[in-house]
Amino acid sequence: MKTLLTDTKAIYRNAGTFARAFPLLFLIPVGIEMAQHVVELRGGMYLNEAGAMAAEADPLRLQFGFVKTLALYLPGYWFVRYVMLADPARAARIEWPAFGLWLAVFAFGAIQMWWGLFGPDLGEIAGLEGQSATIASVLAGVLSTVLSLYLAAWSVGWAVGNAAIHPLRSFAIMHRGIWHAAGLMLTGMLPLMAVHYGLAIAAVVALPPALDWAAMVLDSIVVGYLALTLTGASIEAARHAARRADADLLPPEDRAGLPAAGVPRAEQA
Repeated sequence: MKTLLTDTKAIYRNAGTFARAFPLLFLIPVGIEMAQHVVELRGGMYLNEAGAMAAEADPLRLQFGFVKTLALYLPGYWFVRYVMLADPARAARIEWPAFGLWLAVFAFGAIQMWWGLFGPDLGEIAGLEGQSATIASVLAGVLSTVLSLYLAAWSVGWAVGNAAIHPLRSFAIMHRGIWHAAGLMLTGMLPLMAVHYGLAIAAVVALPPALDWAAMVLDSIVVGYLALTLTGASIEAARHAARRADADLLPPEDRAGLPAAGVPRAEQA
């Protein structure tokens, strides 16, 4: 529990320092989220519950929703490198093969997000109906979440250019700390998600229309930090699991003076 708390603090601390060091990268998901809110506000989504239900399936809103999910991943390359390399100047650079490897991770996530928003339901593909289709959909969601936990080391390793951390190697590493990874996913996501949904609910049922815009600006900033804490949870989970597996997340050329897992000795103390 102490390690979980320490790593959770690191998630939020690193998110804050990165947002200050790279404000333009931080503002990418903020801007896309606000653009989606503009569509929602103009569509009357926050006027009342009926408006929320009517606007929920707006095709333009769904399209912005997909772009937003991509935007949540976009700062990931720079954020991973900012934390792992402990060199802001180098973290800001696009380096090969690291950037190319990260693009593969990004594409994998993009395909998953597209399928979740626009792809056919797996229950329907299997010909299931009713409760069976619902159960299949829930199981697919659980499996997708578990997969993301096991691929955390892959996403971190490839962002720093370590091609040796392929998906199968990531599974082996993350298995040593999978429950810790699950805990970090919750602590890195739930607090900001609660604020995110709380602001939306407040805008629908409590706030006067004049304050809806202010609430959505605040929510967009929350989502900007959420983009970082979600990636931060994967970083800390991968570092923890790599220490337990005595594995290196950094490529050989970046390990000088570092112990296993590519974490400075001062941070492992």
